[in-house]
Amino acid sequence: MQLDSKVNINNKKKIVNDPVYGFITIPHEIIFDVIQHPYFQRLRRIKQLGLTHLVYPGALHTRFSHVIGAMHLMTKAVATIRRKGHEITEEEEKGVLFAILLHDIGHGPFSHALEHDIASGVSHEEISAYFIAQLSKEFNGELDLALTIFANNYHKKFLHQLVSSQLDMDRMDYLNRDSFYSGVSEGKIGSDRIIEMIDVKDGNLVLEEKGIYSIEKFIVSRRLMYWQVYMHKTVVSGEYMLIHILRRAKELVQQGTRLFGSPALLYFMENNVSKEAFKNEKAVLEKFALLDDFDILGAIKVWQFCDDKVLSELSKRLVNRDLFKIEISKVPFSEDRIAKVRNNIKQSLQLSDNEIDYFVYSDVLRNNAYNEDRENINLLMKNGDVIDLAEASDNLNISALSKPVEKYFLCYPVTSSNV
Repeated sequence: MQLDSKVNINNKKKIVNDPVYGFITIPHEIIFDVIQHPYFQRLRRIKQLGLTHLVYPGALHTRFSHVIGAMHLMTKAVATIRRKGHEITEEEEKGVLFAILLHDIGHGPFSHALEHDIASGVSHEEISAYFIAQLSKEFNGELDLALTIFANNYHKKFLHQLVSSQLDMDRMDYLNRDSFYSGVSEGKIGSDRIIEMIDVKDGNLVLEEKGIYSIEKFIVSRRLMYWQVYMHKTVVSGEYMLIHILRRAKELVQQGTRLFGSPALLYFMENNVSKEAFKNEKAVLEKFALLDDFDILGAIKVWQFCDDKVLSELSKRLVNRDLFKIEISKVPFSEDRIAKVRNNIKQSLQLSDNEIDYFVYSDVLRNNAYNEDRENINLLMKNGDVIDLAEASDNLNISALSKPVEKYFLCYPVTSSNV
């Protein structure tokens, strides 16, 4: 992305040249100041889709571009809601723009794949809240309302729903953006039309009845993107290998082995950092803010040549895209089948009972395109009634898509004995 001044070098109301939406305006000077903060600039160094580029080579866009795009969609949503007669003050506008802009600031490198291994018992949403609180301190309380909206503690519930719900600006942007960069055209949605159809009823976000077909496509697109992109079996294989690389490295470091790593990465390898530490210790947040994809990839490149056979083998395979074979099934794999694969790999690679866990993975993938148990998408009918999308839709797929789909997988390295 290229930042250009609209008027002069001192003007902070910049424009961003975005390949998905065209020119995006930074609407408030303080938003520009927050974007310039090192916490936020870190998002330039975190890929939006982790290891998805191993399957779709163009999927190298960052979380920085995603949140800028989501902010752009939020400005359009605010304008639509105001035009339909609902008050959003300038302070509320800034609050909701900050909330969407910073909703992903707590993501670690490679996002969900490492969420529970870098730190324990704390989610990226909670870390985002800690970052917002710290930024608000640095900006003299200017982000206090953003934090209240982000935490869903503000009386105008629709503002939080624009940030986090089944019809939020986060999903609107990532479906369009991830579709654009991956080349998977099935994910493209009509975000402009959907935003034009949003309204507020009884303090909650609703969609006008005439937008039903656009939102049906939105739900179907999300389902397709999950199976074709986010949970593509090769991506899953790479992500599980990455998880186990970091897990092995942390185990070795905590046993006293000296491994290469940046100071920020080694801090999280050496320590089991708790939720309380993130919440109460600014130094922990500062160290996390120094951690990005480059720390992980730089370390893995070096770990290929370490003395530990497990870490070396896994790192070498990931760097060279020699990924594990992955089998997908609609039913769980039997214990006998898993045991047979484990024994085969154990003998082929001469692994111990402890080491085999780093080479054979069995788990379940869940895809719930529309969750009827989580803040449903409500339609505002012409007669003023509000009903759930699944009830109003004449598309039988919507009811089907509200039921979670589970697929089971078994992942293991290809060796000469199982080719």
